[in-house]
Amino acid sequence: MAWNTACPDWEDRILAGRTLVPDLPLFEGEAARAVRIFNRLRIPDVIGKPTMAEAGTEWLLPIVRAICGAYDPATDRRMIQEFFWLVPKKNSKSSGAAAIMVTVLIVNRRPLAEALLVAPTKEIANIAYKQAWGIIQADPELAKLFHGQHHVRTITHRRTGASLQIKAADTDVITGSKATYTLIDETHVFAKKPRAADVFVEIRGALAARPDGFLIQVTTQSKDTPAGVFKQELETARRVRDGEMALPLLPILYELPARLTKDGGWKDRTLWPLVNPNMGRSVDEGFLANQLTKADQEGPEALALLASQHFNVEIGMGLRANRWPGAEFWERAAEPEGLTLDDLLHRSEVICIGIDGGGLDDLFGLAVVGRDSVTRDWLAWTHAWAHKGVLERRKSIATKLREFEAAGEMTIVADELDDISAIVAIAERVKDAGLLACIGVDPAGLGELIEAFAEVGITQDEKLLIGVSQGYGLMNAIKTAERKLASGTLRHSGSGLAAWCASNLKIEPTATAIRATKQNAGDAKIDVAMALFNAVALMATNPEPAEISDPSDFLREPLFA
Repeated sequence: MAWNTACPDWEDRILAGRTLVPDLPLFEGEAARAVRIFNRLRIPDVIGKPTMAEAGTEWLLPIVRAICGAYDPATDRRMIQEFFWLVPKKNSKSSGAAAIMVTVLIVNRRPLAEALLVAPTKEIANIAYKQAWGIIQADPELAKLFHGQHHVRTITHRRTGASLQIKAADTDVITGSKATYTLIDETHVFAKKPRAADVFVEIRGALAARPDGFLIQVTTQSKDTPAGVFKQELETARRVRDGEMALPLLPILYELPARLTKDGGWKDRTLWPLVNPNMGRSVDEGFLANQLTKADQEGPEALALLASQHFNVEIGMGLRANRWPGAEFWERAAEPEGLTLDDLLHRSEVICIGIDGGGLDDLFGLAVVGRDSVTRDWLAWTHAWAHKGVLERRKSIATKLREFEAAGEMTIVADELDDISAIVAIAERVKDAGLLACIGVDPAGLGELIEAFAEVGITQDEKLLIGVSQGYGLMNAIKTAERKLASGTLRHSGSGLAAWCASNLKIEPTATAIRATKQNAGDAKIDVAMALFNAVALMATNPEPAEISDPSDFLREPLFA
């Protein structure tokens, strides 16, 4: 039997409450030994200190069997070297992880092997260490076998010299270049570290030199839309699970089929035990029901947080406090079949273009908004450009930007700064098609762009280039966009970049007005969304192609003060 870790019947398994570990040709001696050790470990922070077997952790046993039973003692190779375990909070995730790593230290055959458990914060790292050390101290034989160095959160096997070190992702220097065994707790948190991608490369490089090693990722869903390294790891695990990719990776994903989570379907209490395997022990159904009642009263942000953390529901867009209300409707406003620039040109009777940004630390955002010639709905296509230096200056979002580039939604430009010529080419194409009404720009810092537009006959004198008031002056455009998204009369291309920018918006109200700004300075880019608002401000004047005579005065201001 081949080592095929795909589980194409995972939906049937999870709905029936069966294990998500597929049938594998495990080395039974190794698997059975690990289970015997795991079952006798005691849980130090529960009254009576029951063993893992007594605590009812049967659902963990197939995972323990797979991790340790994949090891071939004849060749000292582990046939499955990676494990991705997605499980909601409160399912004994951290205590189970600590018990697994103690088990591995006991069954390990490599002298001086290094094991690493990476916790998301210093506080959780301290808890994980206390849990692992407590497991050892609860068993007199293990207490003699291991030595603890509490100040560096390290546990060492006295006979083999193998050690388990527990580190905090937020304070400790994390490398994986020498680790034989690595467990990352809460990948969605760790993945936000600037060097996360590099550390994964180091860990996997270590596995190449240590074929008996492994990497385990134990995580809940992200509190925001999955992105960057976490998104890559999660999507790889799903593809392996679904049989679309063959890798020595075992995905164990406690998540409901997408069809059951739509429109609040995850609120059905009969579904909760399916993704909470420790229900009735460390997970209390009454507690979850109370949290749902509370979240229903608090609003979409609280519901999204509850769904992601306790039921592993993937959030389609970040719904934060002070969010732009239009973000709530953004995802459903995407055209089902997508929307290319060619599609928009073909379907539109008139087009307005919005532009924003352009600094070397910003994105150069472009939004092309057309009015459908049949329905008169508005159609939006977006793109952005970024100087390559942004990838260095903003390392925390570099992976995300590369994803957008790979999706064709963004272009990374070199020092030649080809962004302006590309933007002008798109505008000229719209103009030559006889569809261009006008282009709305943020007047600040666009001198070079204005000169380039002039070369193709797009000027302020021709009434094709208009400075759009920013700040509170965009209030009408912001409100118009959100109302049309809610009503379904503003459709867009489904761009992940545009969705990200929309989710990064924060609305700041005053007594009489609102303005849009960033949720977080620097890394939370909003340029594409602001470009959209610039285009919406013009489209709201009900323009005709190439014949804008007098857009509302509030739109016009000198491009140069």
